[in-house]
Amino acid sequence: MSLIEVLVAFLGVVFLVFALWPSPLSPSQQRIMKLASNIVAVLLGAIFIVFGLNFFFPFITIPHPPEGSPAAAFIGAMYTTGYLKLVKVLEIVGGLLLVLPRLRTLGLVVIGAIVFNIACIHQFLLPAPYAGIKDPVLIFAILACLFLTYDVWKKCCGSCCSQSSCCGGASSEGSCCSSEASSGCCGDIQK
Repeated sequence: MSLIEVLVAFLGVVFLVFALWPSPLSPSQQRIMKLASNIVAVLLGAIFIVFGLNFFFPFITIPHPPEGSPAAAFIGAMYTTGYLKLVKVLEIVGGLLLVLPRLRTLGLVVIGAIVFNIACIHQFLLPAPYAGIKDPVLIFAILACLFLTYDVWKKCCGSCCSQSSCCGGASSEGSCCSSEASSGCCGDIQK
């Protein structure tokens, strides 16, 4: 079992434990969750910083898609038009934003879109033996994005809406637990 497979398995277990854990978390569990999200964000950010920099300063050999495949044509078009250069700059910027805790949500928006596109290329454009989401780095990136998204949601809406005391046990109008379109997370949204 490779290191990437171990990291993916660990991330999956951590995500399931905290997703199924009854809220609110105790202070020690919050520290563990914060540590886990910091580790995951740094690992995901490092992946995108390294592979983004690798485009400009090649130090890792990346296998190219098979000649004549739709993926090769797509990547070739992105390369010749300069669009791939923009994507690689966004990978570097998004990776740096993920590493910084205050800007992690913005980095997650940038990196999440890139991960989604990479997964679509793997699923729809690669030929038969390579098709599908089988790459361990891609699987880690998808799980890491989901975990960090859950962590951001838990800090924003989950901390308020998961507490029974938030709504007094009922969904009153204007509270965060209300199904009213005019109410927002942890308070009213003024029109």
